[in-house]
Amino acid sequence: MKNNPVNHKNSRLPPGQHETKRFPVLQKGEIAHINREDYQLEIEGEIEHPLILTLADLRRVEDIEIVEDIHCVTSWSKFDTRWGGISFKKLFTIIKPNSSAKFVEFQCADKNFTTTVPIEHLLERNSILATTYGDLPIDDKHGGPVRVVIPKLYFYKSAKWVVKINLLKTDKLGYWERKGYSNSADPWKEQRYSSDD
Repeated sequence: MKNNPVNHKNSRLPPGQHETKRFPVLQKGEIAHINREDYQLEIEGEIEHPLILTLADLRRVEDIEIVEDIHCVTSWSKFDTRWGGISFKKLFTIIKPNSSAKFVEFQCADKNFTTTVPIEHLLERNSILATTYGDLPIDDKHGGPVRVVIPKLYFYKSAKWVVKINLLKTDKLGYWERKGYSNSADPWKEQRYSSDD
């Protein structure tokens, strides 16, 4: 509901959101269980240097810790979540996106789940490829071993269990976006559904 006054006294809450102290666990299907020793992240598409990285590779280049509020499309928000990992800015210095790369698609361990975001969202300081939550390796239920964290968007754009990153010339709707959720996913504009875009 666009006019829900639930957060009228708290400027940290986007419209229609309520704060939770818990960290609710929501996903499409089952929780993925990925062997950390065998984990590989494939990066391809509109880039100069396609790569396959292990979890150890990612940990060697980690460069950032962020503390951010996160907002779920189901209306909960959690304040001050702490994540660590590699910033997309740093990752992009390694893979060197071509000028034709305008969107980034994330594919999860469940091959049917993808989401895509404009590349400019990932160039912001607080958008990261996370390997830790609260100073510990991310557990399975919260998307470990590697997940995306893009605090400025509803959290379904922060893909869990990421196994592939594909840089694209054009946008490509992901799983939830094909089901009618917003492709823009801006919680401050309450863009929950495609009709809100």
